[in-house]
Amino acid sequence: MPNSTHHALSQRNSTEFRCILSPAQLPSAATDLILLGDLTGRYATGSYSRLASDGRTVALRTDRQGAAEHGHRITAAIACHVARAGGTIDQLTRLLLHPDHEGGRHARNIALRSGQPRALDYIRRVWASATEVVSTTRALDSRHDAYEVLAALRDRIETTPWRGERGRTALRVLRAHLNFAEIAGGPLHHASERQTAEEAGISRTTLRAVYESVLKPQGWLRRLRVGHGREGSTWYLDYGSAPGHGAPAPLSRIRTTQFPPDPALEEWPTPETATTADIDSTVLGCLMGHDAFAHHGLGSAALMLISALHQRPHQTVAELVGTSSVSRATAYRTLRRLAGHSLVQHTGETWTLAPRALEGLGNSLPGADTGRVAAPAQGWDKVAEQHGTWGVAARRKAVHTAERAAYRAALDRLAEHRTKAVVIVRDARQVLVPALRPDEIPLAWHAPDGRVLDPVTGRPAADWQVATDGRLILITPADQRSYDELAAAHAEALSEWESVA
Repeated sequence: MPNSTHHALSQRNSTEFRCILSPAQLPSAATDLILLGDLTGRYATGSYSRLASDGRTVALRTDRQGAAEHGHRITAAIACHVARAGGTIDQLTRLLLHPDHEGGRHARNIALRSGQPRALDYIRRVWASATEVVSTTRALDSRHDAYEVLAALRDRIETTPWRGERGRTALRVLRAHLNFAEIAGGPLHHASERQTAEEAGISRTTLRAVYESVLKPQGWLRRLRVGHGREGSTWYLDYGSAPGHGAPAPLSRIRTTQFPPDPALEEWPTPETATTADIDSTVLGCLMGHDAFAHHGLGSAALMLISALHQRPHQTVAELVGTSSVSRATAYRTLRRLAGHSLVQHTGETWTLAPRALEGLGNSLPGADTGRVAAPAQGWDKVAEQHGTWGVAARRKAVHTAERAAYRAALDRLAEHRTKAVVIVRDARQVLVPALRPDEIPLAWHAPDGRVLDPVTGRPAADWQVATDGRLILITPADQRSYDELAAAHAEALSEWESVA
């Protein structure tokens, strides 16, 4: 659209927007989205394409399902703009249902197909989600602001005590999500459970336990949308409500070892660890996925001690207890294990990393090559072999690959479910005779060669086949309707057939 026309539309509707959202004003991007729709295709990602049945190529999807997904994303974005501007659901409804507003086309299509009450109920659901998101987040004006937020969150993570095995595992998961957020360029990012488990070097069972017991209750991480199909879950690193430096730790310092231990923490809660820590989470993020730090290997306590010594060398055990949030007994036991692998060394009462322990990680230790790409040193492979954990990550990835392949095959089978109603001519007019269900056909229609028998002529239909689950499949790309659209077409055909009968 020419800039002159764009400017004219904005000027023509400026008075109307002031009336709807007075005294709050929408930003220019929101105004353009409401008036003109998604001209740049920003909200169309993933809406009009899907992975083909071969699992490697992308097939275009220009049907109503893709348009509906695109329209829903536009509607959700408009709702967030209105909520952030201090608007109400009534104002949002008037904006979306206005006949001249291209951004509200999806809501108006729902009203035309399913009625006004269905459209109003849809707008209420979108508004509820938008207000929840807006109330718990804040807008980032630029990518630079997003990286500042992530840097502040990383500092908070590195100075928060993560006590016990459960806390240290939670730190690995949180650091994995921080890696994904840094790649995405903001706290909002996408990640699947398998992807996160591989990044953190833990199992999916442990991952779910940490989500539910530590990260979600303490406000570090929120799942905005559960993953579906080939898209991972949408996560948000909550830098606003996460525990701050002065927030009480999961275990209060007033508790002493006279209390029984927490079985979930697998160690005694002691008052010796400080309320703040001091580790280098970048080192932890590079090492945590290696087999040497898997379960029954060096473990998460070694990760914490190595990260603390990399952040500040030459620490005593008493100092490491505070900076790494590891109990004194665990610190002594882990340091002796690391010293047995020549990864740490001590002089008198102080401990430090060996000169080439983290070679390749870009550390500042003597003899380290700081120009190389971050990757664990080759010595970690020997450590993993000695502990019997070599190949754990590769086996985990192989299992995840097989699970993804099985899941994608199931999705392909579900995506191929189609239905076809019988067409008869009555009074020079074609009438659809619906099947028993919108996705199944009677057994009498099954041909021996897998094709579908036409109940009128008794001959196999050219473009249809029967799947092994008894569902009708269209083998041409002409029909790409979703299940809901098939159900609606089935109800419409049933009504027409009953009226004619």
